[in-house]
Amino acid sequence: MSRKGILAAAALAALCSVAPALAADEVNVAPGLTYGGAPLGLHGADPVALLDGGTYAEGNAGFAAAHDGVAYYFASEENLRAFEANPARYAPQYGGFCAFGVSVGKKFDGDPRFAAVLNDKLYVFLNEDVFKAYLKDQAGTIEKAEGNWTAIEHTAATEL
Repeated sequence: MSRKGILAAAALAALCSVAPALAADEVNVAPGLTYGGAPLGLHGADPVALLDGGTYAEGNAGFAAAHDGVAYYFASEENLRAFEANPARYAPQYGGFCAFGVSVGKKFDGDPRFAAVLNDKLYVFLNEDVFKAYLKDQAGTIEKAEGNWTAIEHTAATEL
């Protein structure tokens, strides 16, 4: 690993050590931990590319940052810097769970290949069929999800 990679990993580890502990299923993360010690969000996709560019891009572990105890990967140093400047803006809504699922009171996996930006917020969806259902009533789906999220945010997915 290069010196830059070691420094990035050390910085990420330090960030993760001060991050708040997550309650059951508040954020949709991959099983296991990243090199920096935090679980991986958005399946490793770059949230800046999704929100600002409207395109799916695989992130790179060499460009990583943690926010609220979750690691995110970025396709470029420029995207990493944008995230670090305003991480709350780029974090996916509903902890990265499927927005349509949240609209019906469930926590389904959110696949960043099926993502949408509405009112400068990033939403992810379970799969193509669910994404198409969302497209039929975007505002209504998000309104229902907003109403449900506060009730289910701290509840384990298996209990819903």
